[in-house]
Amino acid sequence: QVQLVESGGGLVQYGGSLRLSCAASGIVFSVAAMGWYRQAPGKQRELVAAITNGGSTNYAEFVKGRFTISRDNRKNTVYLQMNSLKPEDTAVYYCNAVIHRVGDYWGQGTQVTVSS
Repeated sequence: QVQLVESGGGLVQYGGSLRLSCAASGIVFSVAAMGWYRQAPGKQRELVAAITNGGSTNYAEFVKGRFTISRDNRKNTVYLQMNSLKPEDTAVYYCNAVIHRVGDYWGQGTQVTVSS
């Protein structure tokens, strides 16, 4: 059974930082491409950052220079370090794992709220 469990969300003030974690089980984590997405109320889910199984990263323009995605294959965990948070970053953040020809998996989400 595949599980992606996010943690680290919460309430933070404008300009603050949070680190999200996503612990994976039931998959061969080292071969998975991992990503963080977010969905704000009334909006579509959007990609925030992604990291390949080789460690290459990709970021949405609106988080470049503020957020950093990383992975620890020994811990089967992907992280999202979020700095200089803005109210517009408020959303539910979801972890995603994609394994070619195997499957596409999602976590349950963690709420991030940034107060102004």
